[in-house]
Amino acid sequence: MSDIAIRVANLSKRYKIGALRNRHDTLRDHLSGWTKSLFVRNGHSSAVGGSDTIWALKDVFLEIKHGEVVGFIGGNGAGKSTLLKILSRITAPTIGSAEIFGRIGSLLEVGTGFHPELTGRENIYFNGAILGMKKCEIDNKFDEIVAFSEIEKFIDTPVKRYSSGMYVRLAFAVAAHLDPEILIVDEVLAVGDTPFQQKCLGKMQAAATSGRTVLFVSHNLAAVEHLCHKGVALQDGKLVFSGTAKEAVNYYLHGVDGGRRNSGSHVVDLSNAAGRPSRFLPLLQRMEVFTDGDKPVTGSLRLGASLKVHLYFRPENLTSAFEATLAFDNILGQRIFTAEGEFRLNPLQGKGEGDRMLVCEIPSLTLLPGEYKIKLSLDIYSSPVDIVEDATRITIVGSDYYGTGKVPQNGMFVLKHNWHLT
Repeated sequence: MSDIAIRVANLSKRYKIGALRNRHDTLRDHLSGWTKSLFVRNGHSSAVGGSDTIWALKDVFLEIKHGEVVGFIGGNGAGKSTLLKILSRITAPTIGSAEIFGRIGSLLEVGTGFHPELTGRENIYFNGAILGMKKCEIDNKFDEIVAFSEIEKFIDTPVKRYSSGMYVRLAFAVAAHLDPEILIVDEVLAVGDTPFQQKCLGKMQAAATSGRTVLFVSHNLAAVEHLCHKGVALQDGKLVFSGTAKEAVNYYLHGVDGGRRNSGSHVVDLSNAAGRPSRFLPLLQRMEVFTDGDKPVTGSLRLGASLKVHLYFRPENLTSAFEATLAFDNILGQRIFTAEGEFRLNPLQGKGEGDRMLVCEIPSLTLLPGEYKIKLSLDIYSSPVDIVEDATRITIVGSDYYGTGKVPQNGMFVLKHNWHLT
């Protein structure tokens, strides 16, 4: 038996621009799209290279052995999720081949395979069947799946009433307990809380030590480096690096991602941001960053200085039911601090048309010296309508925060504190 679990050769995937948002809704649309596809198979089309198509993947060659744990890293639009969808047989490649030698369990999107009207219990059986489990297998695993998901009290509630976190808990529990030879997990774990993320990582690590193959996509580079043996970096649909997980992370930070820095201006254009997932419209337009005395931040910020962010956005419809989030990640993608609009004491008042502006003020940003990524998100009626990953970066530099002439070196942030001898 070959030791190869996955073999990818000359793999390419082309999408027509606009097709991601204008999905097929009717049988006529499906037939029309199928008819057009007859003329663009194997890359032979007059539109190839034209302005109305994009290559989500281009000429990818890759071999993964049984028992390897492989982390896929890269910015939004790099092609990671497209590659995993092809390997999971959710979508077909335009050119090339992907050979899979083993049974696959995939968790790619929140609620994949779940029917909103069915209960959690019913969806365990429904989703398990989709993933290839027999009823007797599900019966034997049912209690273990429910216990792992930690949603026992809601197991007989329709999943349409679940939060995104509850969706992820149940979906991961089903996928992980399928005991596949190949487990594929996309960034969905970012939805869960920290303890559950750690439990999921532990489950994947257990799967890896038992000889299963694990493919893992995450923006949390620390998790990739800790969990994975091998790392693959993608950029603009191309495989740009393959090596150990540590080597891949270093390459990404200093190569692919190294050029993404604050441009030297306190104004950040968000309308065409590279970090926006394709499913979102560019409602976030612009961000302006200031510090003490409304001084523009053009590079570094001293430890303990104030931070004020002006966030301009343009909602599609007249509404006042919006919230924004400002999140700070370290260079490895670990979440350090999140400023959420819903923590505000007083609700926002007033509706308006056209451009709107939200202001977030942090009186003292006490993150330790280093570089931090800022992620932005906009919610309307508690649902995300726009997200920009790694919108800009801020470098915190040391200051005499404690008034002792000493700059703290350990931890993630500083806090005012006192010592007394009694």
